[in-house]
Amino acid sequence: MTEQMTSTNQSAQFQFFFRALFCFAAAGTLLAGIRVETIEPVFLGMVTLLFLYAYIVYLISKIIPEEHSQATARWAHYGDAILIGGVIVLSNFNLLSSVLFITMVQFNALMNGGPSRLVSDNIALILGLIVAVFLYQPESIIHTQVEIHLASVIGITTYFCASAVYAFGQITELKKTNESLESEKQQYKTRAYKLSRYLPAPVWNAINQNDESQKTERKRLTVFFSDIKEFSELSEELEAETLTDVLNTYLTEMARIVTQYGGSIDKFMGDGMMVIFGDHNSKGLKADALRCVSMAIAMRRRMKVLQQQWYNQGIKRPMQIRMGINTGYCTVGTFGTSHHLDYTVLGTHVNLASRLESAAEPGEILISHETCALVKDSVMARDKGKINVKGFSHPVKVFEVVDLRKDMDKNQSYFEHNLNGFAMHMDLDNVRNYDRPRVIESLNSAIEALEKKDV
Repeated sequence: MTEQMTSTNQSAQFQFFFRALFCFAAAGTLLAGIRVETIEPVFLGMVTLLFLYAYIVYLISKIIPEEHSQATARWAHYGDAILIGGVIVLSNFNLLSSVLFITMVQFNALMNGGPSRLVSDNIALILGLIVAVFLYQPESIIHTQVEIHLASVIGITTYFCASAVYAFGQITELKKTNESLESEKQQYKTRAYKLSRYLPAPVWNAINQNDESQKTERKRLTVFFSDIKEFSELSEELEAETLTDVLNTYLTEMARIVTQYGGSIDKFMGDGMMVIFGDHNSKGLKADALRCVSMAIAMRRRMKVLQQQWYNQGIKRPMQIRMGINTGYCTVGTFGTSHHLDYTVLGTHVNLASRLESAAEPGEILISHETCALVKDSVMARDKGKINVKGFSHPVKVFEVVDLRKDMDKNQSYFEHNLNGFAMHMDLDNVRNYDRPRVIESLNSAIEALEKKDV
């Protein structure tokens, strides 16, 4: 509010300055044409008015309330035009002075209001001319007195130069403001991007759309849970910096896979994570379930690569993830208080997915019967019978995910075997062409070594 008042006061002061310039130019024009021996009262009255006019308008603008400032400025411009019309008549339509004053009216109108102001200010100018002609009958038309020319040129040239300097200053300020706005816009984008990484997509969309309603609804979703087996024991063995690097690498790789398969990360829970399929960008219930199981298989494969990387870094304890997946109706929405909100999913089926993850062995993916029924055509799953699950009164039938069926036939692209003294995992889709000769050479060397060992 203070800044707005300061800006208004500055505008009023600038208007007073320019109005005073034109008044002095007009007064000088009239004084240059006055004959001392025959001074008429109308001239003295007009000159006196011109010297007082700018200050009177300034005082009125200070008294008028802020909400009427625009209307006050508009009527002041009408008064300027009327006064200029009177000056043109009193100067006996001096050719150069008339052209300069009329030009000044056009310039002032365009600077302060554009084409719409041009029409109204010219009407006021014509009104001033008519009233002045009625009150003071000029001696002649198109008078060419040199003294009047000189006074008009000096005064109005000063007015135009001052206006140009003011306009240049305004343009410079606008450029600085624009640069500042662009900088703030870039900072806002950066902050918005950083903030979006901490919020689920539905929450971020609701914030951008100014949707503050706390809606909840029932949806049939596929929910995924995972964590690293015995991570607490590992955290006691590793230095804080190493543990942070390992955890961030793991979460980054897993999040990349989630994005690849179109899931939504609901939350990270230390070394664990919760992912939802079907809340937004759903491809259909069956497709969502298949994407979720495919994601889990991809995570398990990627974990083999990470295990080797960490082993090379001196981390001897192999980190293995366990995963649980379930499909069913869940309550989706924003929950919390007026000061803290969280977008998540709740319900029995969410709890079951979490329980399946807890019941899974390291490197194992457990899915419920509901999920298995949706993906059985594309996923090979082993029946593990029924298990007792905490919070459920009856045993729950579960299945262990073996692999995608397409990767188990003659077009198999992923190979994994773990035996005493032997471990192998190979993803043909991720082996680069220029690395294949080295892979073949390594396999052949291993085969030759095995054959010699048998001999």
